Amino acid sequence: MDGIALNASDHVLEVIFSYLDLHTLKNCALVCKRWYKFLRDENNDVWRMHCIRTLAQEALSSDLLSSVPTYKAKLRAYYHAWNPNDCSRNVYIKSNGFTLHRNPVAQSTDACRGKIGFRHGRHAWEVIWEGPLGTVAVVGIATKEASLLCHGYVALLGSDEHSWGWNLVDNHLLHNGDAQGSYPLLNNAPTYQIGEKIRVILDCDDNTLSFEKNYEFLGVAFRGLPDKRLYPSVSAVYGNSEISMVYIGPPLDG
Repeated sequence: MDGIALNASDHVLEVIFSYLDLHTLKNCALVCKRWYKFLRDENNDVWRMHCIRTLAQEALSSDLLSSVPTYKAKLRAYYHAWNPNDCSRNVYIKSNGFTLHRNPVAQSTDACRGKIGFRHGRHAWEVIWEGPLGTVAVVGIATKEASLLCHGYVALLGSDEHSWGWNLVDNHLLHNGDAQGSYPLLNNAPTYQIGEKIRVILDCDDNTLSFEKNYEFLGVAFRGLPDKRLYPSVSAVYGNSEISMVYIGPPLDG
């Protein structure tokens, strides 16, 4: 009977919690150990229902979110995805919520930031570039002060003191308008191939930015990052470029 009562009680919790917003759920997890344990299950019906209500079916049924296998992780990734209100006027976010599209505008470089920036902790997210890179394609981070639009085809991300980027076309690191050296530090390092996953690792505790490509760690790219809120960012020049970003959470070392 105790087991039956527990299952029935869990079902009641699922129904109630499914109707609460995320902020309230966070507070519920602090009420007691049982509620905390219940909400720690990232694949229970509470998180599944929130996913179904919030995410586009196109995203849930695709391979785009394969790196975030649980319902709660998918939901978290959505709330960290590209910001439709923090991008160039030549960029829009597709209906899946995770992919930006750069319109084919001549003599323009366009950028976009994520919805949430980071000032503390360690964070990782994946960037996937679909289609040709063009002459310049930069992935990295930026503060809110960094520009999102400029004339011509340039490395916008990394062009000033407010942004840091890796140009995937020529494997150069960029900051404050200067090339900071080649990256990764390998002889004849291969350039990016369409569809490869770039994992960006921001360590706000150690003030470093690193990258992985296809799950191979490429080393620290930037050190001495400022104590400011830093946002996932990209800049692109190629018409109809599409770039997806999926927030992973704390990186798994080793």
